[in-house]
Amino acid sequence: MFTGIVATVGKILSVIPLGSGADAGVRLTVDAGSLPMQDVALGDSIALNGACMTVIEKTANQFTVDVSRESLNRTVGLDAPGEVNLEKALTLADRLGGHLVSGHVDGLGTVKKFEPVGESWELLIEAPKDLAKYLAYKGSVVVNGVSLTVNRIQDTASGCEFSINLIPHTIQVTTLKHLRSGSRVNLEIDLIARYVERMLSLTA
Repeated sequence: MFTGIVATVGKILSVIPLGSGADAGVRLTVDAGSLPMQDVALGDSIALNGACMTVIEKTANQFTVDVSRESLNRTVGLDAPGEVNLEKALTLADRLGGHLVSGHVDGLGTVKKFEPVGESWELLIEAPKDLAKYLAYKGSVVVNGVSLTVNRIQDTASGCEFSINLIPHTIQVTTLKHLRSGSRVNLEIDLIARYVERMLSLTA
């Protein structure tokens, strides 16, 4: 489990294919940036851009993970060198500063607008239809591993568009600063919304 509060921005240094077939995954070596690695053990989980991955090798400032083809097909930002948002798995002693996050990407969204509004920035994202029912005004959503609050939502024929306000601090300490209109982003819906939908579907 995670909180969606990004600990630091790291960087994928290398992407090595794990085979030659179409179903082959990749091995990533990641510069951990300022993420403390002393308490990270092999087998521990670290979220990369919101996707939970298992540490298979580590040094004082780097770690390695294997990413399956299934994960690559359902995420963005894990198939090439570049910056990634990093968060270690939650412990029971941690503050829950964001919301409960599983680290399982539910789908991909598309940035429709990313513009400054006063001292903040407005991020407008189009979500696919199968995720639209889980998004609500003032509800929580994870975008590239960042816990955010939905400020406005508009249903469309293809899904929905939702708006988020990003404060300067969030821009400074995450990779969201690099988003542009047309960028694809990893989305994870709120866990509570997922369970409520399941319970209602069984009682209908």
